[in-house]
Amino acid sequence: MKSRKILVTGMSGLIGGLAGRKFAENNDVTALGRSEVDGFPTTATDIGDGIEGILPALEGVDTVVHMAASRGNVTDETHMKANIMGVYNLFEASRIAGVKRIVAASTGAVVAGYEKDDPIKSLVNDPDFEMPSPRPMLTTDSATRLTSMYSVSKMFTENLGQMYSETHDMSVICIRVGKVEINDVPLNARNASVWCSHRDILQMIDKAVHAPDDLKFAVVFACSDNPTRYRDIEHARETLGFVPQDSAAGHGF
Repeated sequence: MKSRKILVTGMSGLIGGLAGRKFAENNDVTALGRSEVDGFPTTATDIGDGIEGILPALEGVDTVVHMAASRGNVTDETHMKANIMGVYNLFEASRIAGVKRIVAASTGAVVAGYEKDDPIKSLVNDPDFEMPSPRPMLTTDSATRLTSMYSVSKMFTENLGQMYSETHDMSVICIRVGKVEINDVPLNARNASVWCSHRDILQMIDKAVHAPDDLKFAVVFACSDNPTRYRDIEHARETLGFVPQDSAAGHGF
């Protein structure tokens, strides 16, 4: 028996595709995006265009997994439409439709500015760096250091999620996703510090979807247990039960 009706956005992308297909093993999964997803009922719409195109996709849905986003070398206006206006439209449509939980992708890039300064600068770039004690570690309570409109737009997701969890009967869990690669290996030493394997990001999303109903709001970092990791995962373990299975050490980093 299918246990949940889950709507996944971004199934045409890497993380959304991994998550949607994994959840489909035991749940009723549908897709929402700008193009059809092979093998899944899809509502084709641009979430930045308004609520009306989103609402039909939410009929009977209890959980939304929002992995769609604009990223990379695009204009600030594109980030604003997809990651600010689009996220607002999705959250508001979910509220209207009675969705109980949203699991939304944020990004570890909201603390990327720390990589400009030591000790984190050397930790992620210098192979001869001697790890100090205590080890440098950023938590979700650390001040953000935003370096792009993309990271600004992802902080909007977190802030909006907190507001919706406070003012409506909804639970929102935001995942600050690390570096997830298509080939499931870190590409360089810097990325190895924030790398998150396919198994670990799928575990994190699954833990968030199935978190206790009384968890109204949370923000967690998603990384594998990498030797040069500087983003805290202890909070994710305590809050969601996340225990990473992989490490960049297994790939020579």
